[in-house]
Amino acid sequence: MQPIQLVDYQPRYATAFRRLNKAWIDEYFVMEDADYAILDHPQEYIIDKGGYVLVALDHDKPVGVCALVNRSTDNSRFELSKMAVDPNYQGKGIGSTLVIGILEKAKSLGATTVFLDSNTILDAAMHLYNKLGFVEVKDFVSPYERGNIRMEITLK
Repeated sequence: MQPIQLVDYQPRYATAFRRLNKAWIDEYFVMEDADYAILDHPQEYIIDKGGYVLVALDHDKPVGVCALVNRSTDNSRFELSKMAVDPNYQGKGIGSTLVIGILEKAKSLGATTVFLDSNTILDAAMHLYNKLGFVEVKDFVSPYERGNIRMEITLK
């Protein structure tokens, strides 16, 4: 069996980026304006602003995605965003591989902090973020109605 391959985002992955993220959002929540903006225009909202998207492939089929959104003018603070894994591939370590890859990319860009907004009902995500060293941030305002927790990690 060929291992999952991580590759940089290219426009040909735009449909998969949208599909994978919309699937989990629709399952647990509702799509919001901010979701549509990012999912319909990842080049403009992520890449062109100094961010990055990582794609997990199984034999050239996109099965997972994760974005890194630049939230500072000096590349010191990024947001981990739009992380999704195809339900048929969940439980195989792809989410962990994607997040570790995104954190490595953040370090290479000069980031000192990466944060994320999520929801505590997403048990698998909460477990993953805790396992990787993210800690809860108090007193935050999420751009998403569903965002009831912010977590961050300090990069060394």
